[in-house]
Amino acid sequence: MAIGLDLGDEHSQVCVLDVDGEVLEEGRVRTTSEDLKRWFGRVERTRVALEVGTHSPWVSRLLDECGHEVIVANARMVRLISESGKKTDKVDAETLARLARFDPKLLHPIRHRTAEAQRCLGALRARDALVRTRTLLVNHVRGAVKSYGGRLKGSSAGSFHKKAVEDMPEHLRHILLPVVECIGEVTKRIREYDKAIEGPLCEKLPETGALRQVKGVGPLTAAAFVLVIQDPQRFERSRDVGPFLGLTPRSDKSAQYAPELRITKAGDGFLRRLLVGSAHYILGPFGEDSDLRRHGIAIAQQGRKNAKKRAVVAVARKLAVLLHRLWVTGEVYEPLRNTKRKEKGERRRGGTTVGSTPKES
Repeated sequence: MAIGLDLGDEHSQVCVLDVDGEVLEEGRVRTTSEDLKRWFGRVERTRVALEVGTHSPWVSRLLDECGHEVIVANARMVRLISESGKKTDKVDAETLARLARFDPKLLHPIRHRTAEAQRCLGALRARDALVRTRTLLVNHVRGAVKSYGGRLKGSSAGSFHKKAVEDMPEHLRHILLPVVECIGEVTKRIREYDKAIEGPLCEKLPETGALRQVKGVGPLTAAAFVLVIQDPQRFERSRDVGPFLGLTPRSDKSAQYAPELRITKAGDGFLRRLLVGSAHYILGPFGEDSDLRRHGIAIAQQGRKNAKKRAVVAVARKLAVLLHRLWVTGEVYEPLRNTKRKEKGERRRGGTTVGSTPKES
């Protein structure tokens, strides 16, 4: 038997197939923990397929507790459902059941994180939402002042609410002052999140210490990396983390035709944005000399189309691989490890060994 479950906000569609692939039962069930537990609790252990979505994390955990084999399908990869010409809840549920019955790999199954990891990651996402809200409000104030011929002095986002009022034209203060006060309140909440992340959260995640050895990777990025990956052993090789986070280019090769395409942007977009931000810091004026920085600069200097953007993405991808490697091995980070190895190899090939003087000709 196999069951397809098409989740909805209020009701979910269920399709049950028997051992011969015939529809045994169809129906709707309310998308609540009580109703789902009641419906699936009366069914013998079987395979249940559902699409990834807002409700899939808690529903998959609930069905697992009921003893079922749960498969969470990657909706982006199942084009039979996403690009169907006849897309309804009933049809989607039956399609999920048939794919699960035939070969679960066709659903490109994903694995949800634990409830605790989801809760901790929710705090990071909440902070991110506040940061983006503050950016929107700051840009609104600056734009409003410019439209009247004024200009606010440069300041950090954290101190904007303190300095903006001083340079603001008098006739705009009564209009924009409530927005500036709101920016100050949002900044206060962001700092509270920062204290919680740097303190209790990082204490719960001691793995972040190894990741923060890389200059440009702060507590937020390190915590997000650990919470999203969760189990480093899920990857056979560290370089598999890049494709998992959507930092590798798409592929569309045919004979001699091999165009340069954009990255896939698969996986967690929040973590991908944080890694790109760290890459900007590494390539920026305050970044330390390292293999990552040299690799990015070499790509940026090639002069190809969008060379700087490609350099940032390439550094972000290599950074993800490096963080996974540091997590698994617990090694001490050496910024110029590969460069030193290369130099030692060149000296050996030139007749020089480490700690010795060159041979006389």
